[in-house]
Amino acid sequence: MNKIKLITLSITVISIVATGGYWLGSHAESRTHNSGLRVQEEGSKPGEQRKILYYRNPMGLPDTSPTPKKDSMGMDYVAVYQGDATEDGLVTISVEKVQKLGVRREAVTRRDVNKTLHVSGRIEIDERRTYAISPKFEGWIEHLYVNSAGQSVTRGQPLFEVYSPELVSAQREYSIARQGEETLKNAGSEASLGMSQLAEGARSRLKNWDIADGQISQSGNSRRTLTYYAPATGIVMEKKAVQGMRFLPGETLYQIADLSRVWVIADVNEQDIGQVNLGGVAQIRIAAYPDKVFEGKVAFIYPTLNAASRTVQVRVELDNQAGKLKPAMFASVTLPTANHTEVLTVPVSSVIDSGKRTIVIVERAPGLFAPRTVTVGQRGDEYVEIRAGLAAGEQVVTSALFLIDAESNLKAVLSGLGGEDSAIPAKPVLAPETAKPVIAKPTVVKSPVVKRVGHQAVGVFNSINPDGSVSITHEAIKTLGWPGMTMDFALANASLSSGLKAGSRIRFEIVERKPDEWVITSLHDVSQEH
Repeated sequence: MNKIKLITLSITVISIVATGGYWLGSHAESRTHNSGLRVQEEGSKPGEQRKILYYRNPMGLPDTSPTPKKDSMGMDYVAVYQGDATEDGLVTISVEKVQKLGVRREAVTRRDVNKTLHVSGRIEIDERRTYAISPKFEGWIEHLYVNSAGQSVTRGQPLFEVYSPELVSAQREYSIARQGEETLKNAGSEASLGMSQLAEGARSRLKNWDIADGQISQSGNSRRTLTYYAPATGIVMEKKAVQGMRFLPGETLYQIADLSRVWVIADVNEQDIGQVNLGGVAQIRIAAYPDKVFEGKVAFIYPTLNAASRTVQVRVELDNQAGKLKPAMFASVTLPTANHTEVLTVPVSSVIDSGKRTIVIVERAPGLFAPRTVTVGQRGDEYVEIRAGLAAGEQVVTSALFLIDAESNLKAVLSGLGGEDSAIPAKPVLAPETAKPVIAKPTVVKSPVVKRVGHQAVGVFNSINPDGSVSITHEAIKTLGWPGMTMDFALANASLSSGLKAGSRIRFEIVERKPDEWVITSLHDVSQEH
């Protein structure tokens, strides 16, 4: 009997110990799990460890794990922290994808933004070397010595002879006064003085008509005609004189220009005018002399802006002793730019202008990219100044041209970066604290593949509109079935119209960004190719 009681008591004690151990173990596990959740929740606080939401495949494949693990190649899964997964525009690309797309990066650095301004211009006459022959009296043209425009003349060469009754009368008065002065030379001082004053008055009248001293008769005999001479060596730019014609005081009969020195008037875009180095040496190239480079001084920047073309005129002065440079010739001008201090820069190819903002793609970590809004300053030949939005040393994508389509908005650009076959892992869904994490099935995000076709066209550039679009008169576009017409087009980038002037012949490509909204993605001036 006692033995049976002892066995029963032993079984009871063992049951109690087992039950208690199970209860203690369950309680400790629950407490540990809840404690872990609290630590994770508190990890999002400043200064604490961030909360790990899940682990993603290191190759960019659409699978996740609630715990650390390795893929089939032995690579560790990458932790995704709270805040990272929900950041707008964050894109993950596998290493293979990065290499396949040829994505290149470059560090943001400080350097001098060098820019060479290539603009169009034209040869013009030096306004300070033009001469007009305009008699100050009425008369008739008796004879022409130079009877065609474009003829070269030298200083002092006879141009034409004129007859004027007023001139003959004034010469006769002067002759009489001179004769009287000689006659009364030995007479009383008062009479001699009066006659001298009369002669001087008649002489002044002739000089006021621009008659040279050598042409004023000293012999006492008046001349019937007067010869006009070239005031400078140059070219007859305008000739209105016709033999036998009557002219009035102030009427221009000849216009002569000295072309030994000419001007080049260059049209500079308003955004570039601040970079022109006044006083520097500019290089001028003329299509007629492809192997010759002319040099001249940047002498003046005009104070007004052409509202139609949004350009400012810059004057370059250069010698033309050989006479090769003809007025109205077109010229390609390379202007010197002022020196700048070193500024924060990124490559030109890194900058994407979406229209509403300017962004660059920053590499946050290997394979992790995000857009960054920046403020740009001066644009150089290879680099762009960054005034805000980036810090020195950050890595930006430089080979981003494959992302950009004239019709793409920013969202499409970022989707293209991820690629059609890559996916952004879905954020896992957590149940209440008492339950284990439930991992949602990853969602593969595929951007629609929109194949946009570029259409080549040629035409004539007219002007830049106030809204930034351009007016172009294009020839027939066969791929669209369009006849030749004048249309306004938006620009994918405002710099496409740089250096163009009204009347320039251009070759361009357009794409349809939205229904009936056509955008120019490339534009080239082909005026110089003919």
